[in-house]
Amino acid sequence: MTQPTARVLALLEILQNGGTHRVADLAGRLGVDERTVRRYAGHLIDLGVPVESVRGRHGGYRVAPGFRMPPLMFTDDEALAVLLGLGSTPGGAAATAAAKVRRVLPKTLAARLAALFATTDFTATVRPEPSPETAVMLELAEATRQQRPAVIGYTDRTGRRSDRTLHAFGIVAHSGRWYVTGLDPAAGGLRTFRLDRISRVRVVDGVVTVPAGFRAGDTVLAGLAATPWRHEVVVAVQDDAEAVRAGLPAGLAVVEESGEPGWVLVRLRAERLDWLPGVLAGLGRPFVIRQPAELREVVRAWADRVAAWAAAG
Repeated sequence: MTQPTARVLALLEILQNGGTHRVADLAGRLGVDERTVRRYAGHLIDLGVPVESVRGRHGGYRVAPGFRMPPLMFTDDEALAVLLGLGSTPGGAAATAAAKVRRVLPKTLAARLAALFATTDFTATVRPEPSPETAVMLELAEATRQQRPAVIGYTDRTGRRSDRTLHAFGIVAHSGRWYVTGLDPAAGGLRTFRLDRISRVRVVDGVVTVPAGFRAGDTVLAGLAATPWRHEVVVAVQDDAEAVRAGLPAGLAVVEESGEPGWVLVRLRAERLDWLPGVLAGLGRPFVIRQPAELREVVRAWADRVAAWAAAG
């Protein structure tokens, strides 16, 4: 939805300024080819915008005289979906289109959405599934921005339901899921919760103090890497920590110094081992499997299959 939608909106903005615009000029302004401009014009026509095609040497596209887009009337869900789509690709046409949408939103809704974006870290491009309830997300974002505690109804991974008092420090969007991280006084420490498992939010009196320099995105990624799974994997890799982190998917593992010069330890947890050989091979560096022992056999079998495929041509 991000760049294509932003460019369709940008095309409409250009056409609404009046006059006939040559296809080649529109392609240059939008940064696409002429065929794509024609497709975008078709999208506008499908939406009921009276875009006219003008033939001839000075032909191109224009909109019917006097046409202007009516005021945008979004529900909370619609406004959130549009701004998430535009906001997941920073800069350029997407950013300017998002700014235009924000300007025409009702004041109260605009403030709540601003709270959401001000308190959220995006570790990757936003995807639509799974999605928390909009009311839960906006209420929690407002509590986070105002630095007030909130009582949440939460269902954990085992299906157990409970009410928690949360001092939220930040909201994080990562790999299609949304998380909130902060202090859980009853548990006595920092906790991370999936937003789609929160059924309700009630803001209560009090003040939340966010630790100086706290980075919600880093905290959530570290927490996900430490989530208990069937296998605890430890692999020594011959390289520096920064290079190894760059070669691994975000949030997959914890990378730390091994105590041996030129080597680092990669720690992660997994339900299955069959996907790990490809990830390790993708680092392009020597590695030694410390645990579990069965991962060594999985890697050997994977290497034999790859060698056989290569030999077969």
